[in-house]
Formats: sequence, structure tokens, C-alpha cells
Amino acid sequence: MSIARKPVCHHFTVDVEEYFQVLALEPYIPRALWDVLPPRLDVGLRSLLDILSEHNALATFFVLGWIADRAPELVREISARGHEVASHGSDHRLVTTLTKVEFRESVRTSKSSLENTIGRPIVGYRAPNFSIGRGDEWAFEILFEEGYRYDSSIFPGRRGNRFVPSERDPYCMRLAAGTLHEIPLATLKIGNTVFPAGGGAFFRHLPYELVHSALRSAERRGMPGTFYIHPWELDTNQPRIRAPFLTTLRHYGGLARTTPRLERLLSAFRFQPIGTTLGTYDPIPSVS
Repeated sequence: MSIARKPVCHHFTVDVEEYFQVLALEPYIPRALWDVLPPRLDVGLRSLLDILSEHNALATFFVLGWIADRAPELVREISARGHEVASHGSDHRLVTTLTKVEFRESVRTSKSSLENTIGRPIVGYRAPNFSIGRGDEWAFEILFEEGYRYDSSIFPGRRGNRFVPSERDPYCMRLAAGTLHEIPLATLKIGNTVFPAGGGAFFRHLPYELVHSALRSAERRGMPGTFYIHPWELDTNQPRIRAPFLTTLRHYGGLARTTPRLERLLSAFRFQPIGTTLGTYDPIPSVS
């Protein structure tokens, strides 16, 4: 007699930032313009919140402190709909460009801003552009010391010129001060090669089956896979920033495919916040 395995709940995650804060566009949009460019976060964010509600799915939203300071009503809406709010740092600077003092300040101030905005503890963190890799392990110690209990900054495999050795499934890091949970992004292993399959540009530009297969593979291992998206990826009418062809193609290509593919993904899999899996988050009642 076989025992039925409990269905796996995957992690749906969102990196909450404006269209002009994307790393690929940073050379073409000075940070000094961030406060004068027209904001559009609410367009993609509310579309995403509605899609999640239609599919009875809850998610983890990694929010910039910069956003919490300027659009607190949007952060409160995320929380009020039952989703987990976590930190994406203060101002979208790569961890690799920060000193240890600057990194501590970023994760401390963003945590404080978010907690003051929603009145709930913030225990999760994701580095901008997943910028924690080999040689940056000191960041995990700082995260734990600042009150974080999990990180989701690791994208296993090769990304650009950086190779990030990592377990493909969630695991625990034993630190000097305690234990920090690591929640890597979903990947698909074919032969000896690990392919990024966690979402974002991969979701828009490559066949849908890549992400679908990665999550099914995680299910066969009895583990949750972690998917991510940005609100601007649902905003097909966002302003176009002048940039080189390949940068423009990567950022704007496939935007019209995001929503129908999300509908398909949410119909095929069950999702919940990372904090629900770890037992660090209890959803509050949703509001209509």
C-alpha cells in the first residue's frame, strides 16, 4: 500500500522595485532622477495582486526601503492582502559594491522602514540582483545579527561571470551567531548543467516549460521551488528608457507574455510565502 505524498507548496516571490531601478538600466538613469521620474509601481503591482487573489495564492514580496518610504500605502496593501513582506535592501545597490558597514546600514534601515509601515516583523531578505556569491559570506552573519532569519539571494549555477556554488533546495547555514535559512531560486538540472529557471527574464524570454519543469523537478524531490517576478514585468505601457539594443531587448522583450504565463503557472502549481514554509509567518485575513 502506497502512502500519498502531501502536495508541495512552492514559493511565489516578488522583487518590488520601480521600472527605473532595474540594474540593467542603471547606466542610463542617474539615481538623482529617481524622485522626479513618473512612478508606475502601482500599475504592475495591483495587477499582480489581483492575479494572485484570483488563484488564491499568497506570496513573499521583497520590498525596497526606498519604496516603503515613498509609497507606504502600496506596502500596506500588500500586507493587508495576506502576503508576506520582506526586505530587498534600502536602495537597490549590489551587495558586491557595499562595505560591511554600508550593507549593515542597508538591511537595518530597510527592515525598520518596512516594520514601521506594516507593523509586523521583517525576517526575510533578498539581495538586489541576487548579488551574494562566493566571497560574500560575511553578509549572512550580518543578516542574522540584524534580526533576519532567512535569505533568498542565491541563484545556483553560473550567472554572467560569477559562479555561485549552492545547494539547489532550501537548506540551513550554521553561522557563528545562529542558523540562517537559505532559499535558493529554482533551477533545472540537465545532465551536469544547472540552468537558472526561477523566473524574471528567463520566464519572459525562454519557453514556459523551463520554469514548469524546474518546479515539477522540485516536487519530485519533495521540495519547494522558488519563483520570482517584478511588478514592472506586468506593465506593458511603462516608459521606454533609451539604452543599447541588447539591454532594451532584455528589459522590454516579452512583457506581453508575462500575465498569460503567470495565469498558466498559478493554475498548475500551489504557492505560499517563504515564511509560511519556515513557520515564521502567519497570513492575516485578506481584504477585498
